[in-house]
Amino acid sequence: MKNLSVWIVIGMLLGATIGGFLHPVLSESTAQIVVSQYLSILTDLFLRAIKMIIAPLVFCGLVSGVANLQDTHAIGRMGLRALAWFLCASFISLLIGILACNLLDLGGEMASHLPVAAESSGINVAPFNLKSFITNIIPQSVISAMASNDILQIVLFALLFGIATAAVGGPLKVRVLELTDAVFDIMLKLTGYIMWLAPLGVGAALCSIVTTRGLGVLATYGKLLGGYYFALFLLALLLIGAGRVILGPRVFRLLRLIRDPLLIGFSTSSSEATFPKTIEQLQRFGVSRRVSGFVLPLGYSFNLDGAMLYQAFAVIFIAQAFHIDMTFTQQVGVLLVMLLTSKGMAGVPRASLVVVAASLPSLGLPASGLLLLLGIDPFFDMGRTAINVLGNSIATASVAKWEGDRGAETEPAPSPVGRPAGAHIEPLSNA
Repeated sequence: MKNLSVWIVIGMLLGATIGGFLHPVLSESTAQIVVSQYLSILTDLFLRAIKMIIAPLVFCGLVSGVANLQDTHAIGRMGLRALAWFLCASFISLLIGILACNLLDLGGEMASHLPVAAESSGINVAPFNLKSFITNIIPQSVISAMASNDILQIVLFALLFGIATAAVGGPLKVRVLELTDAVFDIMLKLTGYIMWLAPLGVGAALCSIVTTRGLGVLATYGKLLGGYYFALFLLALLLIGAGRVILGPRVFRLLRLIRDPLLIGFSTSSSEATFPKTIEQLQRFGVSRRVSGFVLPLGYSFNLDGAMLYQAFAVIFIAQAFHIDMTFTQQVGVLLVMLLTSKGMAGVPRASLVVVAASLPSLGLPASGLLLLLGIDPFFDMGRTAINVLGNSIATASVAKWEGDRGAETEPAPSPVGRPAGAHIEPLSNA
């Protein structure tokens, strides 16, 4: 795996180059779409291979960690610490998105590109419903939850199953833990095999995008994309700075370890695709299974920092494009609305676009404004997915530090029953 990052970068460069060549050659949009669809087969295969191991990883990792806990209060403590981090990170992400768009005034130059106000964006949305969100946390069928990779539902079932396993105790607990530990380690080994498909998957993903949209779209929206990535860069610095305060110099070791998941997330625009490799690298960093198995899945539902920044950024941009002045109070309202609605969209396809589309009417903005961003959304999505991975990795490692987690910076190995893998040698508190 040592050269996987190099191969991923090579795949990205080749994909962009081939796509840039095919776009002008296939002058008809129909031909571009057809070729793009065939190119995306490789990406789809890679993503499906990744998704098929997410449910077993989340379930077995969390059951093993929870059942091994000696302190039952640790679950609630970890949950509160994780949610406190998620809330603060979400607030800061939204604030940076709003401030960056205000300072750069990126929407003011879009008058010639404005769509008709009544034009549909094509994004199907439903109003946020707190009742539905809360009731949907509990799965009607755990099989259905695993089949659809509903992370939040899987986490809840695994949490309850782990608590019940710990309560049963005795030989039955030992047998369950032997099975879950074995399945978890096998899934990590399988992750290693699947990751070698990553260069093909990410290369095909970029090639597909550039074939249909061309590199020229980057020049047309260059200033907008530049401002957006500048905001993402500021958020990344803040997240790394927070990690430096909590983890000390070891945060840079963490950044090196999550290099592959960052590249995969950036090129495929899929947070799910990064999950198995991220949990493996966190284990190498020294985060035990009980923490990574609990905090990381929650983060994929509640701590999408890059997506939060994008949502605030997009709303302010659309207001500027239509020359709608938003007061300070209204912009604070944007922040609060996004803080709520984004949590209810966990697991929704193209969730960031859905959140923006759902929020525009309630904020008095034309829903058609989303059309300004749809054409280049794949390039937005690449950046926000990478930041999601960064934010969740630092959040998980930070909660582990607060929990006094101990772990060794080595390749994960099968763990004996009753103790999480890597639960020895080097404390996370070492700076």
